[in-house]
Formats: sequence, C-alpha cells, structure tokens
Amino acid sequence: MSYIHGYDPETLREIVDVNECRERLLELGDQRSLPALLERVWLLKVLDRLEEANVISDESVRVARMAGTRKDLLRARILHATVQQWRGAYAAAEHELSTCAGEAEGQNWSAIAAFSYQHRGKVHYDAGDYEAARRDFKRALFLRQEAGAPDEQLEATLLAVDAADRRRARSSVAS
Repeated sequence: MSYIHGYDPETLREIVDVNECRERLLELGDQRSLPALLERVWLLKVLDRLEEANVISDESVRVARMAGTRKDLLRARILHATVQQWRGAYAAAEHELSTCAGEAEGQNWSAIAAFSYQHRGKVHYDAGDYEAARRDFKRALFLRQEAGAPDEQLEATLLAVDAADRRRARSSVAS
C-alpha cells in the first residue's frame, strides 16, 4: 500500500494522510527487520518527527551493513540522506546521495541510481540551486525510463523538473 497521495508542486514533498501514517507506525511497533526499520524511518520523516527518524535511520544503515545486500545498504543510505535533507543538512545529504548514485550506476542498478538522483535533486531544490536540481531530475528521468519505471515515478520526476524550471525562471526574473 502506498501512503503517498501525490507531491506538493512547490515543495516537492510527499502528500500523505497523516492518520494513515500514524496508524501504520503503531502497527510496526518496535520491529527490527530491515524493511520495518526503513518503513519506520520514512513514516517518521513524513510525520516530521525528524530526530526519531534520524536515530532509526542510523540503526537501519547499521543493520543493512551487517545483514543486508549491497542494494539494501544503498536504499538505507539514500533514506538516511533524505532525513538529513529534511533536517537542513544539505551538504551531508548531497554527499551521501552522490556516493550512492555513483555506486548504483557503477553496478548498473538504474532504478537505485535514479532514486539517488531524484533525491539529490530535491536536496539542490531545497538549497535553492535549481539548475543543479533540474540536472539531477533529468538524469533521474532518463534512468527511470531506461529501467522501465512505473508511470507514477515518471510523473513525479516530470513534476520535479517543472518545479525546478519554474523556480529557476522566478529567480532569474528576481535578479
């Protein structure tokens, strides 16, 4: 079940039903499996409980290192970087996402690389670098098309490209 009901066209953040997310968080409880940890991190993040999300995110990266695959570790690191982004630690998030994107592309894991670029684009977007955001969103779009991603993912990326273009145009008019 997807808890994402769309994306805010200005902030690019996920639109969620807060009650659904809270209920799911309660259902997960203190489960320690990697999928449960990753889901808890995401739920805590979208509920704006960033300190808790950060603690669980650190734990999920450790669990993925010890017991997961390389893909699991990349997914955990990408999610950790998104928590850093929401906390305003843009440099740390950008660095982590760049490393993840490079590793995923090196392994020809297009879907994971696209996920990394999409989120790195959001970091640039939040930091006000709309040109870099647009480049990352375009790279994510190419990789998602290459990987045969579902329409919802392609639409989310196209929305992000449009948002970066609008912001870029507004900032060039303002200067």
